[in-house]
Amino acid sequence: MGHKAKWEYFRAVYERYHRAGREAKHLMLNEFCLNTGYHRKYAIRLLNGPPPGKQPERRRRGRRPRYGPQVLSILAAIWEAAGYPWSVRLKALLPSWMPWIRKRYRMTSATEKQLLGISARQIDRRLRARKSERKRVIYGRTKPGSLLKHHIPVKTDSWDVTSPGFSEIDLVAHCGNSGDGEFAHTLNLTDIHSGWTESRALLGKSQVAVQQGLDEIEKRLFFRLLGVDSDNGSEFINWHLQRWCEQKQIQLTRGRPYKKDDNAHVEQKNWTHVRKLLGWERYDSAAAVEAINDLYREELRWWMNLYLPSVKLVKKVRVGSKVRRVYDAAQTPLERVLAGAQAKPERVAELKKLRQGLNPFQLGKLIDQKLQRIYDLANRRLSPKVPAENGGAQAKEKTQRGRRNGDGGSSVTFPMSRRSNPGLHL
Repeated sequence: MGHKAKWEYFRAVYERYHRAGREAKHLMLNEFCLNTGYHRKYAIRLLNGPPPGKQPERRRRGRRPRYGPQVLSILAAIWEAAGYPWSVRLKALLPSWMPWIRKRYRMTSATEKQLLGISARQIDRRLRARKSERKRVIYGRTKPGSLLKHHIPVKTDSWDVTSPGFSEIDLVAHCGNSGDGEFAHTLNLTDIHSGWTESRALLGKSQVAVQQGLDEIEKRLFFRLLGVDSDNGSEFINWHLQRWCEQKQIQLTRGRPYKKDDNAHVEQKNWTHVRKLLGWERYDSAAAVEAINDLYREELRWWMNLYLPSVKLVKKVRVGSKVRRVYDAAQTPLERVLAGAQAKPERVAELKKLRQGLNPFQLGKLIDQKLQRIYDLANRRLSPKVPAENGGAQAKEKTQRGRRNGDGGSSVTFPMSRRSNPGLHL
């Protein structure tokens, strides 16, 4: 007897079985098992179960969802406004952003309690569907400098500093599809202890331009610059930078050749502070450099350093064949600077007042507007081509929407697609 015939036979027997008495049911059950070949217990479950054709819905196992669509929509909006940070960082910024979140979304007390109570792991689960991973191919643009290598010591040990001042520096190239000619570079300086990051755009990467960019950054820092660690590029290994460091009494060191992990702190900021904002377009005009610097000196600087928390690796613990990383509590660069005694006293009150007076959501809007202007100044002819199926307008919109976080080193990256959605970072 085939499956369809068994099913028809079951439908014919079902009603008669339920109307029959005890002895008749025993005989019908024997006949049903003989004709269908079913096990007796399985046949009993079928005949005593729901009517054929009206199978009950399976009850979903596990706990009921605790967070409703309103909480998740607000959480996703904050995640997007904050530049797609990692779940631990997103959870850490929620309490400090709450005064502006209340004004923006007018939440009930229950919604606010749920938003503050959600765990980082739950954030990962709830935002998983919104995240997409970007694929990219990296081509280095660093040219080694050899004249002063024997004068500048190599730093091989890990950073173990407890106060602001020791930093890493690097360049990010904005050359698009071509490395020919003169184009913009972003000079990044990242403080190891606090994570405070300053950026400046340069047209070309001459030794004098790099030294002048560092001099401008050093004057705007809220703590004394004590050390600078770079890669082995000729833009850093030169007499101009060495002389400048000697005059300022700044320790100058370099990483090992072909070991980008030696400058891991600034490499990560190259992605979060540069490449994810400006993309892989070519910027080769003075107007574009000035527009980028207008963003770096104002809104982006405050937005990244005052409002976005980050975590620091405390230790690594090996558990069998796996390595478990332990991080400290997420804090903003400003909070780490203020916790140290090296912050300039006359600037501390200024920073606190500035943080209370600014609105991170408004800063995000201003950053978007300036990014749109910068994007319009890109050299389209030498920039990566937009895939035909996406359309230029759609890709342009995605580029502007995806920002806040660039790639490592003095390198240029050509993406496999024009999407700027985060991998996470978040």
